[in-house]
Formats: sequence, structure tokens, C-alpha cells
Amino acid sequence: MSDPEVLRYTAFSADPAGGNPAGVVLDATGLDDAAMLAIAAGIGYSETAFLTAPPAGLGGAPGRAFTTRYFSPLAEVPFCGHATVATAVALAERIGPGELLLATPAGTVPVEVAAGPDGALRATLTSVEPALEDVTGASVAEALTLLGWTPEDLDSRLPPRIAYAGARHLVLAAATRERLADLRYDFDGLAVFMRGLDLTTLQLVWRESADTFHVRDPFPVGGVVEDPATGAAAAAFGHYLRALGLVGSAASLTLRQGEDLGRPGVLGVELRPGETRVRVSGAGARIPGDG
Repeated sequence: MSDPEVLRYTAFSADPAGGNPAGVVLDATGLDDAAMLAIAAGIGYSETAFLTAPPAGLGGAPGRAFTTRYFSPLAEVPFCGHATVATAVALAERIGPGELLLATPAGTVPVEVAAGPDGALRATLTSVEPALEDVTGASVAEALTLLGWTPEDLDSRLPPRIAYAGARHLVLAAATRERLADLRYDFDGLAVFMRGLDLTTLQLVWRESADTFHVRDPFPVGGVVEDPATGAAAAAFGHYLRALGLVGSAASLTLRQGEDLGRPGVLGVELRPGETRVRVSGAGARIPGDG
């Protein structure tokens, strides 16, 4: 078979130089796991999305439903928010804005794409059913050691938890913006620790205000030092805040990520009364010169 077309889009920014870049293969028909992993490794982004025909009975409008899988350079991940946004924007440029339905390994994810007043396309995904679980003090202590943090570096108002909305993330809150900005960690050691807890990233956060947070996401299990913008973690964090009563049942949150990497991005997180799933939104743009 001929080589598939590989697109490159950024997510959570309308500027191709911002946000988190993702690979997108809109027709992965005939590719096996090894081929998809090799393509993702060759691209080198934190994730690449691969689309094929939807499973029987998925629903959705004809031509707007797909099976979607996500590969980092090292392994498949169950769900990736930024690659979902990138995929949705790529599809909208070809088949028009509107509703999409993605069958992912984590579950069914609806996505809606619309053009803003400035013409930039913006995608909003609705997460799978989220969850929150406690984490042991020993695990927190090990994570802090691997990060080079101390217990005093944590904000006690946002306690450590493992949050899930398609992938698992350990939430650790920094007491200061300076602590969050100074990220130097044991790459191999943290990867081993994370695999032991089946974590996709660490969601490191600093609360700027009641509804604005700065976040960073180490991703050594994917072969990447840091993810510039992490939609799955944003959804999980939205649930974390609501489940712990740190925000109301209705909330509109802003997460700023990538600034410390020189790739600033903005992730919108929306919580709605009576709904358990979390909406995450952001702009997207094609990266010039991607062929």
C-alpha cells in the first residue's frame, strides 16, 4: 500500500508556533499497530491520531464518525485531547465544521467544531465519564523526590489525587508559579514510577485565580519530556476540581500551558450542572510546510 498522508496540526492555539503539535492520519486503513507506532515515532510529536472507519452501531452523521487511535513515539495511549482537537480541525477544513463522533479506546468522544468571529476553527470535545481516586502518601513522596520537589512546594488547598477522563493523571499543585516554572526531573525514574500507577502524565498546576490555572505535564512514558498542551489532563483536572468542591457545578475555567516551553496555549474547560462529563475546547491550526 502507498504511504499514508500525514498532516501536522497544532492544538489549543490559532498560532502554528503555539499550543501542542500533533500528527493526524485521516485514513489509516490497512495500518497495523507496528506501522502506526513507527509513524508516530518518526513524527516525534507527543501523539499522532489515526482514523479509520467507525465501528458498526456507533451512530453520528454519515461521514462524520470515525474510529480513532492515538500513538506516542513509544506506545499507544487510550485517549489524547490535543490530538483530538487537531484531528477535528483537520476534518473541519475538509468536510466542514459541525459535529463529529470518535470511537476511541477510552470510549466514545463527541466533538463539535465551529469557526470563531476571527475565522479560526475551535473544537470542543466532551470527555468520557471521569473519575477520581486517592493516591497514597508513599506515592506522592516518591513523585516529589523524582521531581526534585519537597512537601513544602505543594499547595495544600489542592490535594494530590489521580484524576481520569480517558487517561490517568496524577494531580500535584505547586505553591508558587516559580516552583512550577522550574521543572527538572528524573526522566527515567519518573517513567518507571508512572508505569507502576498506569499514569499518562503528571498534571502539575498552579492556581492563579479562582478560574485560571497554569499547568505543565511531564510525559516520559510517551518518550517526551513535557507535553505542551494536554486536553485529556485538562478534562481530568476539571473533574478533580468539581469532585473536591473546589469549583461549582457550573464553571468555565482557563488553563494556560506551554508558556515555559515557548509554545503558549489556552485550554478552556467547561463544567455544566447535571452533567458529569467535562468539555474541553481550544483553537487549532495547520503547521506550515507539513506537506
